[in-house]
Amino acid sequence: MNFGRGPSVVLNVGGTRYSFSREVLKDFPLRRVSRLHGCLSEQDVLEVCDDYDRERNEYFFDRHSEAFGFIMLYVRHGHLRFVPHMCELSFYNEMIYWGLEGSHLDYCCQRRLDDRMSETCTYYAAEEPPGQAGGGPEGKGRRPPGAEGGKWLERMRRTFEEPTSSVAAQVLATVSILFVIVSMVVLCASTLPEWRAPENRSMEEQSRYTAESVREPSGIIEAICIGWFTAECIVRFIISKNKCEFVRRPLNIIDLLAITPYYISVLMTVFTGENSQLQRAGVTLRVLRMMRIFWVIKLARHFIGLQTLGLTLKRCYREMVMLLVFICVAMAIFSALSQLLENGLDLGTKNKDYASIPAACWWVIISMTTVGYGDMCPITVPGRILGGICVVSGIVLLALPITFIYHSFVQCYHELKFRSARYSRSLSAEFLN
Repeated sequence: MNFGRGPSVVLNVGGTRYSFSREVLKDFPLRRVSRLHGCLSEQDVLEVCDDYDRERNEYFFDRHSEAFGFIMLYVRHGHLRFVPHMCELSFYNEMIYWGLEGSHLDYCCQRRLDDRMSETCTYYAAEEPPGQAGGGPEGKGRRPPGAEGGKWLERMRRTFEEPTSSVAAQVLATVSILFVIVSMVVLCASTLPEWRAPENRSMEEQSRYTAESVREPSGIIEAICIGWFTAECIVRFIISKNKCEFVRRPLNIIDLLAITPYYISVLMTVFTGENSQLQRAGVTLRVLRMMRIFWVIKLARHFIGLQTLGLTLKRCYREMVMLLVFICVAMAIFSALSQLLENGLDLGTKNKDYASIPAACWWVIISMTTVGYGDMCPITVPGRILGGICVVSGIVLLALPITFIYHSFVQCYHELKFRSARYSRSLSAEFLN
């Protein structure tokens, strides 16, 4: 900790005092408490807690003391359960304040929380409402001289990151969606034979960014879309709080992957010339241009459904890995057995489709997922029996982790829905004012 003195610090939560050493706070499991380690000034401290006593190096939190006691039991023993005779939603609110999520609860309490949320249609988000980080009206009085500039930057960040936070944010989101749709329509239309027929151009010729192609309507539209996406990405990078974290965010990485192929293609055309072997091949440029399909993922900034999908995949990566392990193990077993029964044994009828285990893997994955293309099928009686077992096993294995993923999806949807509703309320207040 870079603020305060003394070998230890004291947390006063609702009248109950807890003493910790400074080094413990650095890697404390609760995000709000660990943030105290990096505070450089009293203003930074008051953004984390409600009050601070410099003499005793004591931090005051006006929160539920009994709930924090159960949260401390989780820190010590690794099990988090609801406080008896306390509303599940109130305890969940305390969890979010200290930096925990519903996934930290034991499984029985997770189910209680999901049922409670579904019944009451109450949503909680992992972030504090905008403008309330300082602890209410008292926090507003402690703003430094440059608070107005910080407030303006925060408003800009909300405008670009939260489509429902203001009228300007909604207009910006609508324009961005229109650019994505237009760019996707142009990309799809450019692959039609009728699109290239008037100029009698091939795919290789279409991949070149020559002076003539840029002046065409499709080239102009593409340049305008790229210009908009580039300006949007640059502005979002400039107003971001943490530049390194901005670069690591998945949606920002996707933005870069969607923008950079255009500039790389232009540079390759400029430096290699229009008649080079690379230009005649055209493969590299076609791959780069097709990477524009990543622009579709930009819609995740404006639609809760796509955000919920991404957040669910992020939180359920263990279950997804477990699902892939199940499938891989089953593929290894059934592909080896099917190759043996259909082609490996000298039964007089050899199925050439199962000539090798890698070839049989295609049949296994199609059968386990119940797609059943019919391009490969067993012809022996033992092989057909094995195929039936493979199909039933695939249904069972794929269904096992679904429950965990479903609960996480419901929880992520609740959080994002509440976050959207919270900013919608601020938008309504803006209209009233």
